Amino acid sequence: MEEPHQKRQKTREEEEHAEEIQHGPFPIEQLQASGIASLDVKKLKDAGLCTVESVAYAPRKELLQVKGISDAKVDKIIEAGMSFKSSKLVPLGFTSASQLHAQRLEIIQITSGSQELDKILEGGIETGSITEIYGEFRSGKTQLCHTLCVTCQLPLDQGGGEGKALYIDAEGTFRPQRLLQIADRFGLNGADVLENVAYARAYNTDHQSRLLLEAASMMVDARFALMIVDSATALYRTDFSGRGELSARQMHLAKFLRSLQKLADEFGVAVVVTNQVVAQVDGSAIFAGPQIKPIGGNIMAHASTTRLALRKGRAEERICKVISSPCLAEAEARFQISAEGVTDVKD
Repeated sequence: MEEPHQKRQKTREEEEHAEEIQHGPFPIEQLQASGIASLDVKKLKDAGLCTVESVAYAPRKELLQVKGISDAKVDKIIEAGMSFKSSKLVPLGFTSASQLHAQRLEIIQITSGSQELDKILEGGIETGSITEIYGEFRSGKTQLCHTLCVTCQLPLDQGGGEGKALYIDAEGTFRPQRLLQIADRFGLNGADVLENVAYARAYNTDHQSRLLLEAASMMVDARFALMIVDSATALYRTDFSGRGELSARQMHLAKFLRSLQKLADEFGVAVVVTNQVVAQVDGSAIFAGPQIKPIGGNIMAHASTTRLALRKGRAEERICKVISSPCLAEAEARFQISAEGVTDVKD
């Protein structure tokens, strides 16, 4: 009599397992089941569209720019992508706020290494969105990025993301030995920590954008918890000059940030971008001193989900302020930069 019960139990477990598998992102090869030729799938993949989600969310104009994909094929691909998504219970239309709330509860927060800083961030750096960190040189932006590269590899119960990190370096300030020092603090194997960080140096703005295509294909093959771009705006200051190129610069930056947001949406990674600042020197500067503001203008401000400003305190102390966020209150926290990365201030 027990056998049917055991069999039924197994079937239920299999169903639950099947439901787990159905969570995205789905590799783009799965579109072949919807009648898309393998050659066309390869063309889409070469253009940086590595998942079914990227096809379903892409505008028609973007798909038309893929070499060798005709008008008729584009319509067929969009239809296949949409029908695949809806059949896999991922709605592209409206959903209830309660469903969304349940999904939001599953979001992972990656610890910054400082409890004070985590407190104002309500747990740490959020996955699935863009966090922008700006401040003057020596305010701790890169050091915070190095710490996050290690903490994202920690188990979930220790405030980690149980995933790899991807680091795009535009300023040449990445130092692997810092990761080894921080890994010692958390009791992690240094060699494994370095192996789990994928690094690329960006040499110009076009190269920086192309690296995102490579990042997408890497994220399909392995679990990444964090993506860092340090700094997202450094190369734009040299590749585009003067007001004459301002419009082109902002458009290029907007497309780059949009691609970053797509990666955050598709793969659920925490995207952290650092931003440089400019000193505003005008009439009031004579009395109040130069005003510091982040570069990138409104395009940068709107693209970031959470915006954090860092500034120098006394000695190794730094202050982080939440400038804008959809759910965090404006608050400040003190932290310290030591050999072990970002830590709480030792009074």
